[in-house]
Amino acid sequence: MTAWRDLTLEKIDWPATQRNVKKALDLARDLMRMGFHPGLEARTTSVLHGTSVSVTNRFRSSTEDTAVRNASIEQERRAFVEDVLAAVDRLPSRERELILTRWFDREDRTDIETYIMLNMTHASYYRTRSKAFRSLAYALGVEVYAAD
Repeated sequence: MTAWRDLTLEKIDWPATQRNVKKALDLARDLMRMGFHPGLEARTTSVLHGTSVSVTNRFRSSTEDTAVRNASIEQERRAFVEDVLAAVDRLPSRERELILTRWFDREDRTDIETYIMLNMTHASYYRTRSKAFRSLAYALGVEVYAAD
């Protein structure tokens, strides 16, 4: 129990943490909009290897190699977006509405457009966004701790 008490809010660098949350939300939005496929392509020219053939489970062609890399990168991207959306879904309704409207709506919106659209005051918007960012930082593990 004392370990938790040692981890005080003063030890968290909130500006850096907010930047990390914004980066995560921006990246998730961009991945959803552009698609998850990384688009790596195989080499089209063959390469002559002077080594003997051995029986292993390694892929020999660049096409196979690239297909495996594309699939794994796409899977990582999908998992990242799913993690972000799951964290957003766990937020209280007003915070969730703010994040979804600002970052995951079909249109790009600024903070000003978002708080006008949500019929919020400037102060209440940023207070609600700050609460949401704190929750998301912990849920996504992107909080930054200040050096002592």
